[in-house]
Amino acid sequence: MKIAEIKEMTAAELAERIQTEQANYNQMLLNHAVSPLENNSQIKIARRNIARLKTVLRQKELNK
Repeated sequence: MKIAEIKEMTAAELAERIQTEQANYNQMLLNHAVSPLENNSQIKIARRNIARLKTVLRQKELNK
């Protein structure tokens, strides 16, 4: 997900997307613990996407 796409989202959309991404991330970690993922870099990508979403959400909160 590109940062430009993230910045266009509203705060409510960002909060909802963060919850969804965190649920997917936790599921990936659980699946990886049971049997290794084919592409374990997906975990790293998911974690960074969550961080991007949280950063933009925080910026929007501070700019109000």
